[in-house]
Amino acid sequence: MGQDLILIDGTDGGGQVLRTALSLSMITGQAFRMTGIRGKRSRPGLLRQHLTAVRAAAEICGAETLGAELNSTAIEFHPGDIKAGEYSFAIGTAGSTMLVLQTLLPALLQACGPSTVRITGGTHNPAAPPFEFIEQAWLPLIRRMGAQVELTLLNHGFVPCGGGLIEAIVRPSTLKPLELDGGREPATIVSAGALVSGIPVSIGNRELDRLSARLKIERRDLSVTDLGDQAGPGNVVSITATKAGVTEVFASIGQARVRAEQVADVAVDEFTAWTQSNAAVGNRLADQLMLPMAIAGAGKLTTERLSNHIRTNAAVIQQFIAVDVRLTQLCDQGNTELLPPAWANGLDYPSSCFSITMVRSAP
Repeated sequence: MGQDLILIDGTDGGGQVLRTALSLSMITGQAFRMTGIRGKRSRPGLLRQHLTAVRAAAEICGAETLGAELNSTAIEFHPGDIKAGEYSFAIGTAGSTMLVLQTLLPALLQACGPSTVRITGGTHNPAAPPFEFIEQAWLPLIRRMGAQVELTLLNHGFVPCGGGLIEAIVRPSTLKPLELDGGREPATIVSAGALVSGIPVSIGNRELDRLSARLKIERRDLSVTDLGDQAGPGNVVSITATKAGVTEVFASIGQARVRAEQVADVAVDEFTAWTQSNAAVGNRLADQLMLPMAIAGAGKLTTERLSNHIRTNAAVIQQFIAVDVRLTQLCDQGNTELLPPAWANGLDYPSSCFSITMVRSAP
């Protein structure tokens, strides 16, 4: 392990900083050391979901690691060569299978042959994008960039029981730049509904009553999908909509002691923020498109808010790849480019639209 290390402070970022670093380390062959992992979270350090991502990444590229253990706040990752193959990973809790997959997928796209990955854990987690978001919003745009990926939900998995299972088939692909800036068109709702498992269907009906009232949708056009008891107690409300050729999914996961109406309100509020902005994509989708754009070497999108995830993600990307990340505040009075360290200071800027542009750095 004699490689020079990229040093990353993970204090201000969540698991996204770690996942981005793992993906780019595998792809670029650059080793890194991260300290202060999830330092400002209520439970700092590696949880099982993060540890699974580290160990899975290490298996796929034959990496050597230090500190890869539960609750660790510092790790080293020394990558080897990416290997295609058939892989199976178990998180062991209801931690997000989606986030583990997003860590591995960019590297597997650059493997020498096709790969199959199965991951067990949570598929619908309050702190992560649900399966529907990945399948209907994120993956279509990644495929537009050239990725050849098939994703199947084999079992649902909710918090706290987990037990979900996904399978992804990934074929070698080269990513092309993506440009998404057509957010001024009106949005169209494609579908909206509720899913329940192991809880009364009446909870889903209350959520749909709320969706109907707030979105002005006929109640008879909305339905509850009941999984019975097969996946343990769980609930999700989702709104799928399109705007300017982009599909977005706004989902809210039901939790204990949170009223059904409040669960529905979360999805509606996020959908409304997107529709009332001039942004092409929502805040979460913007964050999760940054890594593929960086790997492609260029791209542009607009979003309604610069989250801390976006800012810390931009900083980590530029430690691994020679790409300039330009964050610009878009206003009717004129545009303002936000330069580091200004865009990394955690401020929320008073605007309903920002652009994220990536260009290859000059040699």
